[in-house]
Amino acid sequence: MKLRTLRYLYTVPVMTAGAFLVAVGFNIFLIPHQLLSGGVSGISMMIGYLTGGNIGWLYLILNVPLLIWGWFAVGRRFICWSVYTVLASTLFLQIIPVIRIANDLLLGAVFGGVIIGFGGGLMLRYGGSSGGFDIVASIVTRKRDLPVGMIIFMLNGSVIAALVLFTKNWDSALYSLLAIFSAGKVVDLIYVRHVKLTAFIITTKTEELLAKLLKHPRGITIVKTRGAYSSAERDMLMTVRTKYELADLRKTITAIDPNAFINIVETVGVIGDFSRPKD
Repeated sequence: MKLRTLRYLYTVPVMTAGAFLVAVGFNIFLIPHQLLSGGVSGISMMIGYLTGGNIGWLYLILNVPLLIWGWFAVGRRFICWSVYTVLASTLFLQIIPVIRIANDLLLGAVFGGVIIGFGGGLMLRYGGSSGGFDIVASIVTRKRDLPVGMIIFMLNGSVIAALVLFTKNWDSALYSLLAIFSAGKVVDLIYVRHVKLTAFIITTKTEELLAKLLKHPRGITIVKTRGAYSSAERDMLMTVRTKYELADLRKTITAIDPNAFINIVETVGVIGDFSRPKD
């Protein structure tokens, strides 16, 4: 119970900070230049620009059907946090004034995208999202091993196409595309669950390591090895983990066997399920 309470104590501030950053990116960098962020927020911005409606409330209303879909397709914990961040973002959009601090369109697009991407990446990393296409991307990545940020970027292409169709303004569309691309790249830097790494661990403490590592739902393969120089026989444990899990893996191995040799390489792709089947 205490661990769960501690998790909430740091997750709530992080989610709130992410929502605040998203709202800052909207109201200070993108909206003053009438640029889009893409996704549901971009659609709400475009409707707001064309009709004069409140972008914050439009953002909330358009997220409702996606949150309902996500409740059944993704999971309750993810959607509960997403509901929280969407509500927090809507509140911050009402509180933070729409002011222009960067007169240059390029600076507004790049820094707006970076700030929004940082905020959205924090939400995804800690188990939530900023709503909209983040939910769609999270559903897709549960079926396909693809980068979340680039999925969001591709989905947002349709929003940019709509902007060109309605406004005939290619400059705004291209700068908006730059903002979306910047946000997507920052999301991929922070949210690294899709990045796979293969660890080759040569150790003399196989059983102790297996007892600890097999508590994690990842498969492990044992390969018998012999040193070319010493001719000493060792076990090599091979396991595929996400980059997000690397720090815990390294900590576990060095705590049990400080003399273990660990070779970590980035995995281009994984065919099949790399999770260990449940007993």
